[in-house]
Amino acid sequence: MRGWDSESRLGDNRRMGSVESISIARRTGVCYGVREAIDKAKLASAEGKATHTLGHVVHNEGLIADLHQRGIENVESLDQVQEGAAVVIRAHGVTPEVLERAVSRGLEVIDGTCTWVVQEHRELAKLVDEGYDIVLLGTPNHPEVVGLLGFAPDAILVDEEEDWVKIPRRKRMALITQSTQPPWKFERLAAFMVSRCHELKVVNTVCPVTIRRQEDTLEAARAVDLMVVVGGSKSANTKELTRLCEINGTRAVQIESAKELTDAAQFAGVKRVGVTGGTSTPIEDLEVVVRTIAQLAGTEGMKAKAAEIAHEALAAAATPQYRTTSLSTSDAS
Repeated sequence: MRGWDSESRLGDNRRMGSVESISIARRTGVCYGVREAIDKAKLASAEGKATHTLGHVVHNEGLIADLHQRGIENVESLDQVQEGAAVVIRAHGVTPEVLERAVSRGLEVIDGTCTWVVQEHRELAKLVDEGYDIVLLGTPNHPEVVGLLGFAPDAILVDEEEDWVKIPRRKRMALITQSTQPPWKFERLAAFMVSRCHELKVVNTVCPVTIRRQEDTLEAARAVDLMVVVGGSKSANTKELTRLCEINGTRAVQIESAKELTDAAQFAGVKRVGVTGGTSTPIEDLEVVVRTIAQLAGTEGMKAKAAEIAHEALAAAATPQYRTTSLSTSDAS
């Protein structure tokens, strides 16, 4: 009987979680560029227009499903859009040729290109006009990079450090970057290029939102035992957040949504958990993740107050500018 009691208590201890605190990194939530593109799609649909997005406007299943329910369809090609319909250009932007083709086909173009990416396009066009040999730091085939190359087709695209040796030696060169590339990589590449040319012009187009998000994620990672990074599996900026946590020495788990949190063993022995999200992850999703972690792996006290703890974590991190939409309920319906 004593042996059974011991085994029973051992089983209870195993079921009892170890997590004592959960926090959300500051300045998370959907970035303003993605938010504005989503809002423009919602407004067009609310006005009764047949509305499409060229490519997924956001890397988030919940937001994509919401747009679909509003009758907003995702297309991969302009050929899928009927004449007279509205097509929303996502925050990543597109090439000038795509915009011209949309207009020539009689489509209503709703440009949701992030203002920061628009500035990148302008800078690239200026560098081309000035005759620089351009090096672009970016991820091959990423939508933003595809759009950027439309303004500078002859630019030399490089990504990881092993690619840099293919950069030729030239008299006048310019360096520019995809907005979500990590600042440290851009700085390292700039230093490398000093030895490749006589004149080097560096245009820093790393998005400030990306920089702040990475800084805040690192700050959160230094204070916890485990980071949970929430974002689309194809999201480059989400992957970078995960990698930064691991470089810091903090174990990180990357998920797309709270639905993936089913194994309490992931949190075994973990007392402090931090939560952060990519630029397409609504901050409301992070609240659900906090509540799920508390219920799944929290101490007895955490489990009992999971909803309250999640709400407090959200309140401590959220600020008005990081809301998911700028629209009122009536505007968006």
